[in-house]
Amino acid sequence: MSSVSGAAAGNPSNMTVATSVASHEHHWLKEPTEPAKKGYVTWLIIAQFVFFVALLGPAIVGIGIKITSLVEAGAIPENGATGAGAVLGGVGALFATIGNVVFGRLSDRTASKWGRRRIWVVLGTVIMTVAFAIMALAPNLFVATVGWALAQLGANMTLAPFIATIADQVPKFQRGKVTAAVGIAQNVGILGGTYVAEWFRADLVIMFVGPSILAIAAMVIFAVVLPDRTLPAKPPRATFREWWETFWVSPRQYPDYGLAWWSRFMIMFASFGFTTFRYFYLMNHVGVSADDVVPIISLSVLIYTLVLVPTSILAGWWSDRIGKRKVFVWSSTALFALGTVALIFVQDVPTFFILEALMGIAYGIYVGVDLALVVDVLPNPDDSGKDLGVFNMANALPQTFAPAIGGIIVYIGSANGSNYALWFSICGVLALIGALVIFPIKKVK
Repeated sequence: MSSVSGAAAGNPSNMTVATSVASHEHHWLKEPTEPAKKGYVTWLIIAQFVFFVALLGPAIVGIGIKITSLVEAGAIPENGATGAGAVLGGVGALFATIGNVVFGRLSDRTASKWGRRRIWVVLGTVIMTVAFAIMALAPNLFVATVGWALAQLGANMTLAPFIATIADQVPKFQRGKVTAAVGIAQNVGILGGTYVAEWFRADLVIMFVGPSILAIAAMVIFAVVLPDRTLPAKPPRATFREWWETFWVSPRQYPDYGLAWWSRFMIMFASFGFTTFRYFYLMNHVGVSADDVVPIISLSVLIYTLVLVPTSILAGWWSDRIGKRKVFVWSSTALFALGTVALIFVQDVPTFFILEALMGIAYGIYVGVDLALVVDVLPNPDDSGKDLGVFNMANALPQTFAPAIGGIIVYIGSANGSNYALWFSICGVLALIGALVIFPIKKVK
């Protein structure tokens, strides 16, 4: 494809489109100003829901069930279940981090006639499905970890360009509503995945693979209705330095982006600091029997989601209406920090359910507004996939660090890994820091 003169796009006449695409000083792909197409928004929400049913059922419940089955088969020592969960989750999260950033950047630079995002959205879901089959059939921890790592790689091959379409398609005045809907779809998908995992816990292949096949179908339909943008010319070959910088956005040059990144990292660390160990926390700290853990988790996620959905809708609508994001993000993060510390004092299941409702309210406000804030502070619309990929490291890295660090701390003074008082105190403090770093952001009110 021949390049068009930069003068036609309002750039200096000696700058080609290809150069403009690669430059942070000139933006070829402008931010959207018209409302996003209804078909796109509808399938964005549906595909997100189905995808998270497929991904989060295994993540929240399936890993615990798989590890338990390996313990029963003698492949893992009985007192090593918590540590095994930390290893499996941590390795998978590392692959999620790499996949999100790399494939976000690749989608930015894809000059296919089919658009920048479509191929990655579908291909990643297929890879995730194959990897889940490997995990379900794994005879030992090593193979299960390989399966989960590949599943995370495929999932983030899908998620990075999928979420980047919001920056491509949704104007600023509509982002609160759309991102709130996406956040709701994610969390309702988590709820659905939890119940699917409970229904099919006796058949790991169906539990892991069945919903993922449906996710492929949903992503294919989404790819068809997506009005995907195409680059006007193939970008110049990236240098080694440019690929290295794929994993980096300068917080000095873009301080608002950096502060938002750290806020997300802190709340996600606290969140995964709890969810990674929830299965064994309920057994060892609250005293729930092994047979009752999965139903209790399913009910707790239902309670969490039932309060999250209306809270998220209200927060996204209100944020768009008053034109403010920061107050919603910092207050919800602080409330989530309080809930994380309160886990220490839970002694029975009813109290646990009440606390899940409190944390659902906090996280509902957060997911209703935070992604809109993030998209508002992205440095460059041309690199939205790459920049969102870097930002999503704040989602993925805590999935690596929280299990790894928590897997050590919970064993301090506890032979069976039950020192949740120390661990949840640390997580709560980090979440509170995540609330405080929102205040200095200047680009967004």
